Amino acid sequence: MNIVTDPARKVALVVGANGVIGSNLINHLSTLPDWEIIGLSRRGGVSTEHITYVSVDLFQRDEIDQALQAFPNITHIFYAAYQDRPTWAELVEPNLTMLTHIVESVEACSPALQHVSLMQGYKVYGAHLGAFKTPAREADARPMPPEFNMAQQHYLMKQQQGKSWTWSALRPSVVCGFAVGNPMNLAMVIAIYATISKELRLPLRFPGKRGAYHSILEMTDAGLLAKATVWAATTPACANQAFNINNGDLFRWEELWPTIATYFDIETAPPLSMNLETMMKDKEKLWDTIVAKYELTAYTYAEVSSWAFGDFVFSWDYDFFADGSKARRLGFHEYVDTEKMFIDIFDDFRKRKIIV
Repeated sequence: MNIVTDPARKVALVVGANGVIGSNLINHLSTLPDWEIIGLSRRGGVSTEHITYVSVDLFQRDEIDQALQAFPNITHIFYAAYQDRPTWAELVEPNLTMLTHIVESVEACSPALQHVSLMQGYKVYGAHLGAFKTPAREADARPMPPEFNMAQQHYLMKQQQGKSWTWSALRPSVVCGFAVGNPMNLAMVIAIYATISKELRLPLRFPGKRGAYHSILEMTDAGLLAKATVWAATTPACANQAFNINNGDLFRWEELWPTIATYFDIETAPPLSMNLETMMKDKEKLWDTIVAKYELTAYTYAEVSSWAFGDFVFSWDYDFFADGSKARRLGFHEYVDTEKMFIDIFDDFRKRKIIV
């Protein structure tokens, strides 16, 4: 499908269209009257009047070039793709390669390119390595490389020199929203863990490190992040800068966990540290039984499992938050109540018949 667009309209290429971030970004863009949308991912999707889904392998430059020939009017790249690897060092090469392929392919086929939006995270502050300075600020010193987020940003900074397009980097905390088959989906981790605990008539125990139960955290709602991403990409004052994007409030699991248990109508018990990836490995048959018993949507256990990511987040026995005031100073004033965010997401899961 070719997108024929009025010069005044904007054409978004959303890379990583089926993830938590990409899918919610597409949902937001689709509510705006002046955008056409191209969703790029390996899985593709069902196209509509204003959204065209394209299935490509981001490691195959020739495949990308061929696919994008049909879209010579791309004005904005929203890059939210991610390829997981076993070690932090191994993350650099594949994730930098995919970004490079996309940017250089769009530059070659679309002279209309205005902006490249890069999705990052608190790894730029060393949050993945252990306790880091909080609140983290955009100008803070970087950790020792290799680190793929900054490798990608350095590439964009170099590639943009002498060009008419600009870039922005968005740095959310843990992003929560709807998506299936995604390796980093904390809300899904909690919902499936609670559903299985309830079916087994067990209390909802916090499974992470004991210190993590008491640390200060923040989250980023996927819808909020979508709004911030478009704002930064279309606000001239934001050009060539990075922004922390978070809900705007702080919490501790010890305060939020009982609320989550109440939502699922189960009791709580003291935290008990366990590795979810190990403990939940044998629960596929149980999950299939739950799906059949309650007539849930037939997602596979693999599609709703993000246990390794849950283990990662629940291991943070140190404070985990950043200063989001830079975005507010430049005009982005949206915020989300984190407790309400989780409840709304769980409600959405129930409406979609993913959980009971």
